[in-house]
Amino acid sequence: MASNGTLTDVAGLRVGHFTDARRPTGCTVILTPEGAVAGVDVRGAAPGTRETELLSPLNAVEAVHALLLAGGSAFGLDAAGGVMRWLDERGFGVPVGPARVPIVPAAILFDLWIGDPSIRPDAAAGYAACETASDAAVSQGNVGAGAGCSVGKLFGIARAMRGGLGSASITVDGITVAALVAVNAIGDVLDPSSGTVIAGARTPDGRALFGTMAALRRGELPAPLQVGAATTLGVVATDAVLAKAQATKLAQMAHDGFARAINPVHTMTDGDTIFALATGASGRTASVTLLGALGADVMAAAIVNAVRAATRLDTAGLPLLPAADEF
Repeated sequence: MASNGTLTDVAGLRVGHFTDARRPTGCTVILTPEGAVAGVDVRGAAPGTRETELLSPLNAVEAVHALLLAGGSAFGLDAAGGVMRWLDERGFGVPVGPARVPIVPAAILFDLWIGDPSIRPDAAAGYAACETASDAAVSQGNVGAGAGCSVGKLFGIARAMRGGLGSASITVDGITVAALVAVNAIGDVLDPSSGTVIAGARTPDGRALFGTMAALRRGELPAPLQVGAATTLGVVATDAVLAKAQATKLAQMAHDGFARAINPVHTMTDGDTIFALATGASGRTASVTLLGALGADVMAAAIVNAVRAATRLDTAGLPLLPAADEF
């Protein structure tokens, strides 16, 4: 099967989006109905998550049936209920007495800056995302959980730019590692190969990139920030065979990709979270050090793809958010 360069290059995964046409928000589901080993690593100080404690190697559940990334801040966690319903209707889940209980860890990002904040992903949105899920190349840009994303908000939303959803993959020695990410960072997005800012805070007149870290070093300090006003969410996946502890390490190492492509990152206003999935579809084991190194690389590439695929938001009554291709 030819590579499509996105998360669905990992056999056993399907990805679907729901994008709310009433304002830019939405959710993205990663389906693995037959179950996949999962881990998680939360680095931001303002996370919004569901079922992440189950993923600890100390705890009993060995597999998940889907992951959900959503906008809408904590309200968006409701969308996981729709994913559970979709899986339940099809008989997927962990056998518990007379029932099967689908395991759907979820994480949310804050996009309530953009449009009517009473509009946010709900259970119907999560169900709808499942209905669109496929193993085709993942749509990127301002879709699903990336619909309402923005970056470079340290100096205020009025000087920010468009974030979005991106994906990337690599296959080495017959094992595939891929990433998907919804980029809604308080910091700037950089090209890891050069360190150049490609999207982020703009100058006060809005006509040029400001360079958040250079401004901070000059002593140009931002106004007080609201906790939880940003967050980048990622998934790193492989078709290798991993145990839960190994999947957790894969998620940890993938955060290096965040650090290469976002600055500042893991802040008090971000809830940065990365999930890891191992489908085992290749039937092969591999060094977690190798997988983690590749995971960090594809995560950084997915972040760049997210902002490069984003489009300008220029709608009456909403913040003007230019896209990376305008600079």
